[in-house]
Amino acid sequence: MKKTVQEIKQWILENDLSEADLENLKHDSRKGVLDLVRQYERKLEKKKAKEIQYFEMMEFERQARAKGKVKIAGVDEAGRGPLAGPVVASAVILPEGFYLEGLNDSKQLSRMQREEFYQTIRTQADIGVGIVTNKEIDQINIYQSTKLAMKRAVESLDQEPDYVLVDAMEVNQLSCPQESLIKGDERSVSIAAASVIAKVTRDNIMKELHEFYPDYDFISNQGYGTKNHLQALDKFGATPYHRVSFSPVKEQILS
Repeated sequence: MKKTVQEIKQWILENDLSEADLENLKHDSRKGVLDLVRQYERKLEKKKAKEIQYFEMMEFERQARAKGKVKIAGVDEAGRGPLAGPVVASAVILPEGFYLEGLNDSKQLSRMQREEFYQTIRTQADIGVGIVTNKEIDQINIYQSTKLAMKRAVESLDQEPDYVLVDAMEVNQLSCPQESLIKGDERSVSIAAASVIAKVTRDNIMKELHEFYPDYDFISNQGYGTKNHLQALDKFGATPYHRVSFSPVKEQILS
């Protein structure tokens, strides 16, 4: 008995089709079936494009492995620009052969994708996290704080890396070689993985701060200077988690 279009749709959803399966479906004269075939082929094209992108983003890791490096850590940070909260860095050593379809710079991912990727990376990779508080930022400036957070992230890895790929910066006092990559979170899967860990970790910290200071809407703005945040700053003043060396927090305190 011939399958209905709905039955074929369900079958396609539940299975990876072979070339023979696709050829058979292409000989079905029903428009609904042919539409399903075109949708499936477009899905395959997108999947292939993601595989190619991932392969290209493995180039720096491949180069390091060709030099005999095994424990290659990607390092990235989140939270340089906000008016409140810490700067958070992460270091990630992905296992050889690791593949996560769609992994990219965390800013290009949806919140749901970031959280899903965060869980996958945490369970399969060696990750380290470095946090520098707003008080420390005020003492040593955000640039030095970012470098310190990265150093702490590398030092908190379970394994000592033998090569480090860093997004657009250098980590101080490393005992192994490192390579700084401009837009590294778009060019290296290890740095992209670190960007996801850093971003989600920091977002979770800001969610916790939101519970204590809901007027500032940290859960939505993550400490950045949005309209609602600035209005709360004018009305209620700075919290203990604001960066008093940053404008306009500094001006609000001095006024």
